[in-house]
Amino acid sequence: MLKYLRKPLYATDTLKLVLLAALVGVVSAFIAIGFRYLLFFFQNLFFYQDVSAIEVSPVDHNLGLWVIVVPAIGGVLVGLITRYVAGEAKGHGVPEVMESIALHGGRMRPRIVLFKALASALSIGSGGSVGREGPIIQVGSGAGSTIGQLLKLDQDQVKILVGCGAAGGIAATFNTPIAGIIFALEIILLELKSRSFISLVISAFFATTVSRLFLGSHPAFEIPAYSFISLYEIIFYLVLGILAGLTAILLIRMVYDTEHFFEKKINIPAHFKPALGGLMVGVIGYFLPQVFGYGYDTISNLLNQEVVLTTILLLFVFKIVAFVLTIGSGASGGIFSPSLFIGAALGAAFGWIINTPYPEITAPIGAYALVGMAALFAAVSRATFTAIIIIFELTLDYNIILPLMFSCVIADLIAWSFSPDTIYTKKLTMRGIKISQDMEASQLDILKVGEVMSITYGSKQSDSIQDIHHRFVEGQFNMTCVVDENQTLKGMITLKDINKIPLQERRHPVRDYMRPPKEVAYPEENLSNCLYKMARHNLESLPVVDSTGGTKVIGQISRDDIISRMH
Repeated sequence: MLKYLRKPLYATDTLKLVLLAALVGVVSAFIAIGFRYLLFFFQNLFFYQDVSAIEVSPVDHNLGLWVIVVPAIGGVLVGLITRYVAGEAKGHGVPEVMESIALHGGRMRPRIVLFKALASALSIGSGGSVGREGPIIQVGSGAGSTIGQLLKLDQDQVKILVGCGAAGGIAATFNTPIAGIIFALEIILLELKSRSFISLVISAFFATTVSRLFLGSHPAFEIPAYSFISLYEIIFYLVLGILAGLTAILLIRMVYDTEHFFEKKINIPAHFKPALGGLMVGVIGYFLPQVFGYGYDTISNLLNQEVVLTTILLLFVFKIVAFVLTIGSGASGGIFSPSLFIGAALGAAFGWIINTPYPEITAPIGAYALVGMAALFAAVSRATFTAIIIIFELTLDYNIILPLMFSCVIADLIAWSFSPDTIYTKKLTMRGIKISQDMEASQLDILKVGEVMSITYGSKQSDSIQDIHHRFVEGQFNMTCVVDENQTLKGMITLKDINKIPLQERRHPVRDYMRPPKEVAYPEENLSNCLYKMARHNLESLPVVDSTGGTKVIGQISRDDIISRMH
């Protein structure tokens, strides 16, 4: 009967983690809201010399030559921050979060919360052609990491809170809770476990609730309902997916080639390089102001078929150039909005070209713009599931989901065939850090303790400390369980315990020195659970007991046994 009442292993820790996930979600939401108004503040200040945080329309065409200088001023300020205060505030942010998960147990410097938000708001507000999602992901993740570190949580818990910060940030920024969860799973945590999934859902729920309370619940883009018109369109969406994949390859190469050029070929102080990039963006923006900032208004116009073909082609080409110059010169901002912009322009241009000769069998131009922006993001990030869901949540349009899925996976396949790296992992690969974005089942989650344990029945209560010490020296374990004549677990003793016992006392029986076991393992539980128990109590080995409700010892498992199965 007692076995059914046994307290679940993760009960207390999971409850604590859920409460912290809710806290991280709320904090991420307020960070996202604050970042939004900070961005508006700098945009008004730089372009209109207006000290307010009210959302304004896109940059005015009639501001004159001033628009050329503004991105350079923002670039100088961003360069000073990344050079002297927080170097990790440079770039689009997501690779830094991925690196913290892979190499540092999710630990990020707390200062990133403030200075990444400040640097990115300066960069975008002054006209930098980057997005706001990368900064929000990094800042939200930084908040989760900081909370985890302040509470001295273990590594796995800190990682989950980092993912919660990313999920909450995306959910609050774009009003897309499902996409926030999937992005955190697909890009940040690269795992699908109950503990992490529950925490991400809680974080995204609270982040979205807070965001909707202050910003409303309307979708990011208001567009007509588009649908799949005819089977002939399969060919067109196939071609669009291929074009998006090829464009993604070009975009990734241009970003890092430009970054290399600015780092190695431009011989000026590092903090002035974003200003040089900003000056060139300013020149482009003087003639085509739609390239400034994250460009949601222009994306909306493309989706609603309010832009002519000539302008669409110009936007496609020069948004790429402006984005590459901004991010490659060392400014701060994300890649999500620019990839949506470029993909929407690509799709709109393609839709325009095929819709003219085949109007009866093709959807409107806006449908191809919608699919194009999802396909390009899928290809550059390799987060295809996220791309499909986030476009659905941004638009609340389900009618176009079939071609959306088809073009996204085609674009992903094309990009993956030519390059194993995404726009996120490329930066890490260049630093010698190799991260796979494939979510694979861990051997630790598949293998059971009973398949790995060593068959050993412990020591008798009457055995002397000296005899047990000899067994430790000759064997692979530094812990032994102490059993009675029925193999019932009575206690345990470790090599560390024995080393504290004076030599003259080592002829005494082990029953005088044994202590109750802190944890036991069961043959049917997986190695991941077992390793968690060891890490929680800093143990090298665990006794394995019969899982029928008793405490009969049937074996023993060491940390080395588990680690050997990880390769």
